[in-house]
Amino acid sequence: MELPTSNVPASTADPKFMILFGKQKSGKTTILSRLPSNLILDFEEGTDYMDALAIKMDSFERLVEVKQALEDKMTLTKVKPYKRITFDTATTLEEMLMPYAITLYKATPMGKDFKGTSLRVLPQGAGYLYEREAFKNVIFGFQKYCDTVILSGHVSDKQVGKEGKEVWELELDLTGKLKRIMGAKADAIGLVYRKKNQCIISFKGGSEAIVESRIKHLTNRDIVVSESEGEGEDIVITTYWDRIFKNL
Repeated sequence: MELPTSNVPASTADPKFMILFGKQKSGKTTILSRLPSNLILDFEEGTDYMDALAIKMDSFERLVEVKQALEDKMTLTKVKPYKRITFDTATTLEEMLMPYAITLYKATPMGKDFKGTSLRVLPQGAGYLYEREAFKNVIFGFQKYCDTVILSGHVSDKQVGKEGKEVWELELDLTGKLKRIMGAKADAIGLVYRKKNQCIISFKGGSEAIVESRIKHLTNRDIVVSESEGEGEDIVITTYWDRIFKNL
């Protein structure tokens, strides 16, 4: 092995794992439905009223079927089936993975005789470890089938003390440590919000939202990702995903 003697060039300009979160009806699913080569795994029927490259997800078994179909496709073609895969939304996915988390727990000596339907009854919060493992296994298990995994979620409010004042922070709505783990793994975390006819993704840290990016062209920026004109059936939406993904 030869040790590097100079800076190694960046291997990609785009995030491999990105989190987008925002309030309900902020436009997350709408803009994601217009992202090219983006398979949306729809856990909340958010794509019912729009054209989208989407699969309805109503059970963990369905998720397993989709993963196997992706595996079969990639084995056949030798290329990744999609550039991006979106999980929409994080909160519903977390709840749906309980059967998988129980399977992981029952594979351990202490859990082999477990008969319950929820690990949250275990003392001292022991079950959350297996919920986190299930979630991580699914999210990062899908990375081999695309260039970018996107986790879309709702926002939660958290009251914290800063400089002697009580303020509210906006963060991804996930349980406990899982929220921090996903945040640490993400290459970019963006807050989605509307401003008049624009949908904006903010990667600008230092505000009330927990956002950040290690991707240079996203860092500390508010990026207009779509603009709309007209009303009702005549509405026209223009998207600018090339501002987020250099290799669109």
